[in-house]
Amino acid sequence: MAGVKKPGRKDLLVMRLAPGTAVAGVFTQNRFCAAPVVLCKKNIRNDVHALVINTGNANAGTGNDGLKRAALVCEALAAHLGCDPEEVLPFSTGVIMEPLPAERIITALPKAMLAKSDWLSAAEAIMTTDTVPKAVSRKVRLSRGDATVTGIAKGAGMIHPNMATMLGFIATDAAVPKKDLARITEHAADRSFNSITVDGDTSTNDSFIVMATGLGPAIASKRDALKIEAAITDVARDLAQAIVRDGEGATKFVTVRVERGKSIEECRKVAYAIAHSPLVKTAFFASDPNLGRILAAVGYSGADVNTEKVDLYLDQVLVAKNGGRHSAYRDEQGVAAMRKPEFTVRVVLNRGKADATVWTCDFSFDYVRINAEYRT
Repeated sequence: MAGVKKPGRKDLLVMRLAPGTAVAGVFTQNRFCAAPVVLCKKNIRNDVHALVINTGNANAGTGNDGLKRAALVCEALAAHLGCDPEEVLPFSTGVIMEPLPAERIITALPKAMLAKSDWLSAAEAIMTTDTVPKAVSRKVRLSRGDATVTGIAKGAGMIHPNMATMLGFIATDAAVPKKDLARITEHAADRSFNSITVDGDTSTNDSFIVMATGLGPAIASKRDALKIEAAITDVARDLAQAIVRDGEGATKFVTVRVERGKSIEECRKVAYAIAHSPLVKTAFFASDPNLGRILAAVGYSGADVNTEKVDLYLDQVLVAKNGGRHSAYRDEQGVAAMRKPEFTVRVVLNRGKADATVWTCDFSFDYVRINAEYRT
């Protein structure tokens, strides 16, 4: 605990890596990216010895002073570990446009390095408005033995898919070459963190890091490579869905699936238009089947759809057929579907073979309260 924002709260995590660990990452595309993101993009090209993560302060919108403060934290941790500052990756999350209290973090580093070293404690240390820690682990059998894939993430608000939409860290003991790990990381992000949205805001600090220590079995075949890729993607997807389930004020978890489009990109456009819409999301909260809002979102999504071919389902209930209300549909069916804590909105475009799925949540009164009181 460094006292970055609130005394007595866990707010600092140090992760030391085994020598030779391969590290890959993807980062926010927000042009106002935080100082630690700028440093991470440079330092990740080197041999990485440690990660340092603070909550309570994003160190974003802080200009050159923010870069200097992030660098001071890296230098201090590097001095403890006997490595170069460029071999440390810094991460921050919290309030934007406030100076990073680097001196408090530096003072707390020795204690953080001696703290309990389990994944659950690590997940708790990176929480901000999260209500629960997010940690997932899987075993995968490779031809030369079992490998473990474990990950943690934080995120509940300011979640929008434009890379990874939060802070997420996944590690495996499998021996994965760095070049392959970079490809796997992008693959996993696209199928997990890039397929979620809570509120449509892309954070300044989004970072998703995958590490392979090489202390476990080596990748000995193409089948091994596919299995480790699938395991990392599964862990990332579970973490991403946990973020949506813990969305600020969320009461419902909603899957939005768009089918039979001309391309994946077209399907994702339609899915995100639905998943981002405040009108749709408030209807989800109220269990109000005002489903014309969904058709309106399909129409303004930017996809060149033929509205006369569009079908809309809530779970298995056919709501709209060929762009209009289905004759057999009744509002009580929509209410019953939307009252469930989890349900699926399915849009069938009937113009191709592609599909895409994203996950979102509703907008409740608590979302406004949490964000109105964020700094108080």
